[in-house]
Amino acid sequence: MEAHRIMEPLAIALVAVGLATLTLGALHLVIPRLIDVEHAVPPMAAPLRPLPVVGAHYRTRRGDVLGVIWVSNNAATYVLLTLGVADLLASRWLGTDPGRMLALWAAGWWVVRAGSQLAFGRRAGDWAFVALFSVAGLVHAAAALR
Repeated sequence: MEAHRIMEPLAIALVAVGLATLTLGALHLVIPRLIDVEHAVPPMAAPLRPLPVVGAHYRTRRGDVLGVIWVSNNAATYVLLTLGVADLLASRWLGTDPGRMLALWAAGWWVVRAGSQLAFGRRAGDWAFVALFSVAGLVHAAAALR
């Protein structure tokens, strides 16, 4: 009974993080459109350097740059949405061996995401996101240690 009471606040924290993660994941569905990547990568710009591939040079086009943006965004969206759902179900996996692995993986992902925010800059909003993503990482680290 005592262990259940100790886990309850952590499960609540994971559900809160999960709801925020689902919200961010839903927003990520349209982030490239919101930040107007089509105009950020001009159609009539100077040619890009070829991508050196072993034994050849791959001609990089504007569509390749846009493709990298969309693929990366879609991958992040997938992680955010599935991790958000997993966090909503935390009471089912918290304290289990698979749950510890999931929480450890999620903690690492949030640490990478927090640090990567600084690629955007060092504005107050960037530091706020670093802090929020770090909190999500700490919640998952606590779950991994449970």
